Amino acid sequence: MTKTMGQRVAFDRFSLSGVGIVGLVALAVGSAPALARKPPVGFEAAQPMAAPVLRPATGGIFDAGLGYAGLVQGNVARRVGDPVTILLIENTTTAKTAGSKTSRNGGFSLTPPTSGPLGFLNPDALNASGQSSFKGDGSAAQTSSFSGTVGVTIAEVRPNGTALVKGEKRLLLSQGQEWIQFSGIVRLADIDPQTNSVTSAKVADARMEYAGNGSIQRAGREGWLSRFFNMISPF
Repeated sequence: MTKTMGQRVAFDRFSLSGVGIVGLVALAVGSAPALARKPPVGFEAAQPMAAPVLRPATGGIFDAGLGYAGLVQGNVARRVGDPVTILLIENTTTAKTAGSKTSRNGGFSLTPPTSGPLGFLNPDALNASGQSSFKGDGSAAQTSSFSGTVGVTIAEVRPNGTALVKGEKRLLLSQGQEWIQFSGIVRLADIDPQTNSVTSAKVADARMEYAGNGSIQRAGREGWLSRFFNMISPF
């Protein structure tokens, strides 16, 4: 009976320690940046507005309700559902340099009398000086570049002549899936009337995401055990 209780206590301790280790490992895995498994939703193509209801013929030649487009307007995208090509041209370079330097000196001296009860003091022993200095330098630099094209659709046309565009491009490869998602606000006047395109530099509140999943992305990711030990390592 005693042996059984001892085995049960040992087993319970092992179970508690095992649960603790599993919990720490789960915390380490959960705290690491999650690898995107599927594209976020919300970037689907916007559907065009329903066709206007045909009104009874009035006998006139002009009818603005039948898909009217001005002569100077042509086929420029300006309605909900119209496609627009975004030219991704992003180049960012940042640099920062910081430095500081301080210096401080101080000293004092005392000359004892040559006669009397303090005449035995050594003048050199009563001199003192101090000096301190500090110098620090730091620098940081970063360069990023992103180029390509992605087709989007107009999701909303606003009264001030701007439009909300959004869209995505998905690539299904043999080793996984990659996608580009884009959304932002463009001025309808900035859309090129010949190609229905606009550069990403002219898009306000632009949001771009390039991500993917598959074996290639997993190969470039740190393993869960390494993340666990890096989390608890004090160095």
